[in-house]
Amino acid sequence: MLFLGPPSSPFEPPSHLFHLLSSPLQFVVAYLYRFLLLLRGSPLQASDPSSKIRLVCISDTHGKEASIPHGDVLIHAGDLANHGTAAEIQDQVDWIASLPHRFKIMIAGNHDGFFDPQSRQHSDIHTAIDYKGIHYLQHATLTLSFPGVQARQLTFYGAPQIPACGGDDFAFQYPREQDAWSGTIPRAIDVLITHTPPRHHLDLPQGMGCEFLLKEMWRVRPKFHVFGHVHAGYGKESVFWDEGQKAYERVCARTHSSLLSDFFDPLAWLDAAKILFYGIQGVIWSKVWGGAGTGTLMINASLTYRSTAKLTNAPQIVDI
Repeated sequence: MLFLGPPSSPFEPPSHLFHLLSSPLQFVVAYLYRFLLLLRGSPLQASDPSSKIRLVCISDTHGKEASIPHGDVLIHAGDLANHGTAAEIQDQVDWIASLPHRFKIMIAGNHDGFFDPQSRQHSDIHTAIDYKGIHYLQHATLTLSFPGVQARQLTFYGAPQIPACGGDDFAFQYPREQDAWSGTIPRAIDVLITHTPPRHHLDLPQGMGCEFLLKEMWRVRPKFHVFGHVHAGYGKESVFWDEGQKAYERVCARTHSSLLSDFFDPLAWLDAAKILFYGIQGVIWSKVWGGAGTGTLMINASLTYRSTAKLTNAPQIVDI
């Protein structure tokens, strides 16, 4: 019965059997979509090896330390702490500052209550963090120069807010039905850093990510999007901003799926056909015609494996 029941926690994925029986169409579409993305390959043009910049992405360390590979920029996408105290966060800052990366960037997550006056503990009101050269982004943009790499520059934007999923001790929460994203992200950025994922991408089937962030992503379309929060969504995903992706997101957003209703929803089956059509078209474009990608690489960099409190997941590495 364990495999037939719903997830034990809203942060845990359902079993494959439960997902299949709950919505056969969504289950099949999810795996079809991932398979087609795998065949299409990278959504971006390959970087010149002589001028590459290495990003090392982590998130959701929750007060723990891990072995971090070397790179040019280290990005922490939030949840440095567990209880959100200044002392916890300072310990994580000290650890990150000790790492050899040329640049370090971090944002807050919902467990980092110190950064949000609404969730900051009373004992920390007059406490300050010594960032030790780390760039902390909170609704802010940062441009970094790499003079040794053909004078390249990268522009980053970071924001911490998430759809509400906890009590008053969680930071930067907003009601799930509230749009906290539209028009907030600058267009001229290379790397977007948020704590929450956009809904339906490196997310749980039940959708812990934010639909309004997804809508904003369709407007901005940065080259890279780094986030965490949903531990079970760990990984990388290419998105191409085409009609197939729109169809996939519509199928995922269906709220009245069932074993019976899935077989009598012609619009949903039409969307499934669009996913297949545009996926095959994309494969032909990239693999046969050699077309260059113009999409986004999404990266869920959660180091914590699901709800285990163990840093089992490896840091995500991206060469730009």
